[in-house]
Amino acid sequence: MEDRLSPCRSRRVADTGVTANCLHPGFVATNFGQRDAGLFGWVLRGAMMFAGAPEPGANTIVHLANSPQVADVSGGYFYDSCQIEPSPVVRDDSIAQRLWQESEKIAGFV
Repeated sequence: MEDRLSPCRSRRVADTGVTANCLHPGFVATNFGQRDAGLFGWVLRGAMMFAGAPEPGANTIVHLANSPQVADVSGGYFYDSCQIEPSPVVRDDSIAQRLWQESEKIAGFV
């Protein structure tokens, strides 16, 4: 897969032995985003009736953390334990840079 990394993604840990990847766990039933979310939280709780169990959703996380096949992969996007191409907006370096800057502000690093 073509390397489409930006300074905001895995390049920040290049040459450190650390890998950084993203993943989509699938539509799984968790409490993420439901607590104190008002009307949106109620909608999410209703949708969870149709979601899968969280355990299979964790398989990709476990795969990335434990599999020798991806030990040296960094900057990838994974779904169902397979590396896939993310949408074009995700690969936009200017958007990634702005997200990083805003995240630093929210976290109190700036």
